Amino acid sequence: MILIVGGEGAGKRTFAKSLGYRDEDMADACLDNLPVIFHVERLVFDCPEKADTLYDTLLAKEIVICNEVGSGVIPIERSERLGREAVGRLCVWLASRADTVVRMVCGIPSVIKGELQI
Repeated sequence: MILIVGGEGAGKRTFAKSLGYRDEDMADACLDNLPVIFHVERLVFDCPEKADTLYDTLLAKEIVICNEVGSGVIPIERSERLGREAVGRLCVWLASRADTVVRMVCGIPSVIKGELQI
């Protein structure tokens, strides 16, 4: 599995497309049979206490794309803080199990774990 992380608008999906995936291969925050899922953070924010139930399903995907949500100002709302922490912990766990981890910054991929097989 390839985990792609980065800020909003950093080029994560465009990068996945450069690996040969199409829009039709990508699911937006929904668990289905498509090989790529993006906006994983939305799944977690909907129900932070169930984040750990997503592990096996996400590991079965070819590519998992998640916005980094841990930077910046700490939210006032408790639910936002819990969601942010749950997303961070999920990404830590996914990164530990991923074959490759890519961080996107300004449309530029940086491989921080493993190697890309292009």
